[in-house]
Amino acid sequence: MIKSKRLALSSYVSSLLAAGRGVFSADEAQKQIGVSRGAFLDAAERLQRRGQLIRPRRGFYAIVPPQHSLIGAPPPESYIDMLMRHEKRPYYAGLLTAAAIHGASHQAVMEFQVVTNKLLPNIEAGRTRIAFSYRKNMAAVSSGIEDRKTQSGYMKLSSPELTALDLVRYRQSAAGLDNIATVLSELAERLQRKKLASLSNAFEKAVVQRIGHLLERLGHASIAEAMFTALSARGPRSWVELDPKQAGNPYLSPPPTERDELWRVIVRRPPEIDE
Repeated sequence: MIKSKRLALSSYVSSLLAAGRGVFSADEAQKQIGVSRGAFLDAAERLQRRGQLIRPRRGFYAIVPPQHSLIGAPPPESYIDMLMRHEKRPYYAGLLTAAAIHGASHQAVMEFQVVTNKLLPNIEAGRTRIAFSYRKNMAAVSSGIEDRKTQSGYMKLSSPELTALDLVRYRQSAAGLDNIATVLSELAERLQRKKLASLSNAFEKAVVQRIGHLLERLGHASIAEAMFTALSARGPRSWVELDPKQAGNPYLSPPPTERDELWRVIVRRPPEIDE
């Protein structure tokens, strides 16, 4: 009896793939194959052990096509939109993932990075990882979120401007100051000044100061001009460290090498660009 139910789920999965669909929920599959929840879970677990299914979140399954069997999961962009719909959360693919899609990644991106409005645990799916960063007010950056076509549909993606600001805001997820500066140097030619200035109002002043300094250091002062005007309209600003991690312990941190009077940024070690 269990065997026939497992085959029923296997047939259902095959029919979805044939129709060009790669995800399903536990509720819809259980209804379609007409079994109890326990029998469905048993069958789904067997297919997971065979490497034919993954379960990124409870109640949500993604099918592993044969061409992706070696990495144990389909690419995240093929199911991230449906996954976040299942989670009932706004989102966008961002940070280094978005930078790579915009053609500005100097190194291979080791994880698929997503920003959403809830602290979600990362997902390990086969050899891939989906890493989540938290932003409370997603509506504030809605103008910087665009639809990007994928092989299976669409996904939400941060624009070059939102990507640049996020790299500085979520610096730990961006592999440190040197990598941020390197990616910004490649992303800068895609940045539109007015869009960058408008989006910068949704970010902390310190983030705007740091990215403004970095853009000028990289030779793109003209891109930062409108953003500086917008920042100045927000009132007085304090001095900030370019890399807060370097100033964590005043006895161990290097002394400042320069002070950017315009952006009010303290530099203890200039970033090194990976050529």
